[in-house]
Amino acid sequence: MVTLKQLRYLEAIARTGHFGRAAEAVHISQPALSAQIRVLEDTLGVALLERMPTGAKLTHIGEEIARRGRLILASVGELQEAARQNQGLLAGPLKLGIIPSIAPYLLPQLLPVLDRSFPALKLDLRETITEQLLKELIDGALDVVVVSLPVSEPSLATCDGFFDPFVMACARSRDITTSARGRLPKKILNQETLLLLEDGHCLRDQTLAVWKSQLAPGERGGGVSNMATLTHLVEQDRGVALLPDLFLQAEPAQAARVRLLRFEEPQPGRHIGLAWRKTHPRGEGFPLLGAALREAGQRAAASSGAG
Repeated sequence: MVTLKQLRYLEAIARTGHFGRAAEAVHISQPALSAQIRVLEDTLGVALLERMPTGAKLTHIGEEIARRGRLILASVGELQEAARQNQGLLAGPLKLGIIPSIAPYLLPQLLPVLDRSFPALKLDLRETITEQLLKELIDGALDVVVVSLPVSEPSLATCDGFFDPFVMACARSRDITTSARGRLPKKILNQETLLLLEDGHCLRDQTLAVWKSQLAPGERGGGVSNMATLTHLVEQDRGVALLPDLFLQAEPAQAARVRLLRFEEPQPGRHIGLAWRKTHPRGEGFPLLGAALREAGQRAAASSGAG
């Protein structure tokens, strides 16, 4: 008989591509994991993996079994969540995902709010890029994620948190003309060299959307992995960058390196909110998390400003 444990082990191999890393992820020995996978293969009568010296690759049927197994595990997880509801909608374990361009700057404000509002909540945090977070959310590996909205997946529900405006950063030596109110028209961006995060970061796509389609495809390559590096490049006058207010408020030392100019209304920016599966048993409680997210955003805005 196929067991949930075997499906979890197969999912771990599918995710890591390696027996050793998969065994570490599910907290058992590698020989024990390998033995359970062989039992699963014998039960199903098919080869699920191609075993190679450098790792393990799923066969075509193995990929299909892993996909179906993830759906089963997600359903079982939701069944377990339903059983926990007698503890309260926002009590017990909760797997929360958050993107890297938000996590280090929002969590110092968000976590104390959650601790105060939901003392029985036990968070398990996961930080990675939006595409991976949404995949894990849909597969049931995560309960709820903090991302930039909107998300287009029809199986997900969302809740708005707060608006995070973008600020243009340039070298302090730059002489850029602003309006009488000290604001920038967005059209000025068409005259500047654009610095970007690398592919995979939603902030990169949001920056390009503000720049519209003024850049030729060849000018859109490259990118760096974090906003601190962007700030250093701006400081050396290698271009300008759009930086979220959330980052600038949380990192005043970084903000002090560069000249910061705000845009005329309506300001460009990103809407930070929550997303979760519509079928999640605790879904009706997640708007309460959205309220905590809004409070954390307000606290961040009230902290050291970007200027």
